[in-house]
Amino acid sequence: MGSVKDLKVLKEATSENNGVGRFIYSDRYSVFDWGEMPDQIPNKGAAIAILGAYFFEKIETMNIRTHYLGLVEGVNVKKLSEIKNPTNTMEIKLLRVIKPELKGNLYDYSHYKNNDGGFLIPLEVIYRNFLPPGSSVFKRLKNHEIKPQDLGLDRMPEPNQKLEKPIYDVSTKLEITDRYMNWDEAQKISGLSNTELSVLKELTAKINNFITNEFAQIGLVNEDGKIELGFDLERRLMLVDVFGTLDECRFTYDGLPVSKEIARIHYRNTEWNKAVEEAKKKDRQHWKEICKLKPEPLSPKLKQLISQIYCGVTNEITKTEWFKNIPHLKDILKEIKSELKL
Repeated sequence: MGSVKDLKVLKEATSENNGVGRFIYSDRYSVFDWGEMPDQIPNKGAAIAILGAYFFEKIETMNIRTHYLGLVEGVNVKKLSEIKNPTNTMEIKLLRVIKPELKGNLYDYSHYKNNDGGFLIPLEVIYRNFLPPGSSVFKRLKNHEIKPQDLGLDRMPEPNQKLEKPIYDVSTKLEITDRYMNWDEAQKISGLSNTELSVLKELTAKINNFITNEFAQIGLVNEDGKIELGFDLERRLMLVDVFGTLDECRFTYDGLPVSKEIARIHYRNTEWNKAVEEAKKKDRQHWKEICKLKPEPLSPKLKQLISQIYCGVTNEITKTEWFKNIPHLKDILKEIKSELKL
C-alpha cells in the first residue's frame, strides 16, 4: 500500500460496487517522500488506527460520509467502544484507484473525465492555519514556484506566522513525487465540476475546524494537515484514508512540534537531507534512485520519545488509557526539546 501502512483487499472495488479492505497501520514512518525509514516507532500503528477510528466515528455524526467500517479485533469488526485492546487494523470501503499514466514527463488524467463515481480523487487537500518554518510554502516561495498572492497573502509570510484565514492548498496524490498545483489544474485533472470543487473546499474547512477544536481541548495547536477524498457510487464526496493524526497534521504545544515533524526536524540538518534535495533538483521522477546517501537510524532515546508522543496524543484525545505508563504530553515534550536542542 505504502511506506507506512499496508492494504489487505477482501473484495475488489468495481465501477458498480464498493470493495472491502483493511488498512494495517504499521510502526514504519516516512519523511521527505523517502518511503520506509530505517527505524520503526513502537505502537505508532495502533495509535494511528485508534485515533483515526475515533475521528471517523465523531465526524459521521456530522453527516459527513466516510469509507470507515470499523476496527478489527480478532476476527470481528467493531466500533471503538467495543474494542478491548489496541489494534492496528481498520476495515474500510474500497474505491477504485485510477492511476494516471506517465507519458514522457507528463501524466495523463483523461480517465477522470466523465467518470460516474466510485473512485479515489487523485488529490491531497492541505489546510494551513499557520506557516511553521518547515512548511513547503517557504521553499516554493523561495524557488519562485508561487507568489504570496497565489496564497491569498498581500506580502511575503514569516516563519510561524498565524494566518488570518486558512490557506487551502492542493497537490497530486498518485504521481511518483507529490506535486503542488493551483486549483484550476487540480479541478481539470480530477474532473471535478464547479459545484463539486466548492463542496470539497467547504468539507476541508469543516474538517479543519473539527480537528482544531479537538486538539485545543488538550492544549495543542492545529497548524496544518491534509485530507483525501473519493466519490461514492452516487458521485458524492466521502472522506478516505485517515485524517487528524500525527502523520497527516502538524500540531504544536507552546511552539514545540507534536507530530512527525519531530523526525523531520532531526533529519532536516543531516547530510542525507542535503543529498535528497540535490537529487530532487536533478530528477523529480527518479530522485531516490540517484540520491547519494541513505538516512541514518534515530537515536534510541528520540525513537522512544516519538513513540510516547503518538501514544500520549491518542490517550489524551480519546480520554482512554489505551497505552500504559505514558507520561503526560507536557513532560514528553520537555525531553524532546532537550534531545533536539531546541
